[in-house]
Amino acid sequence: MTAFPALGLDTASRFLVALGLEFDEVAGDGVRGRIALGPQHHNPWGVVHGGVHSTVVERAASVGASKAVADRGLFAVGVHNATDVFVTTTGGPALVTAHPVFQGDLQQVWSVEITAGGGTGPLLARGQLRLQNVPKRAS
Repeated sequence: MTAFPALGLDTASRFLVALGLEFDEVAGDGVRGRIALGPQHHNPWGVVHGGVHSTVVERAASVGASKAVADRGLFAVGVHNATDVFVTTTGGPALVTAHPVFQGDLQQVWSVEITAGGGTGPLLARGQLRLQNVPKRAS
């Protein structure tokens, strides 16, 4: 699990912990991470579930986009996720990279790529996430 105290994210849900996405770099202009895909991510046919790719896109873009607006007392929530899976896999290390396509006052759009072999293999999936910048809620 990766916590981001600067974003007010000190804990992650069991769902995100089970996902296993770890971040190496988090900035408002880009995110880099990794995930070890395996049987815990499989669909009934024995390959990584497309929903895993969609979740990785959502998570990577949301963390970067939230970092981009944190100094304004905002965070970013996904409102539209379009993820294409290009290559099925049974598992292995994958590199996750995300970068902003558009960053406005109210919305952002981020692009995310998931590449097999920790970045040396084929492009497994690519997604685009549109996010809404919203105020942090008082706890």
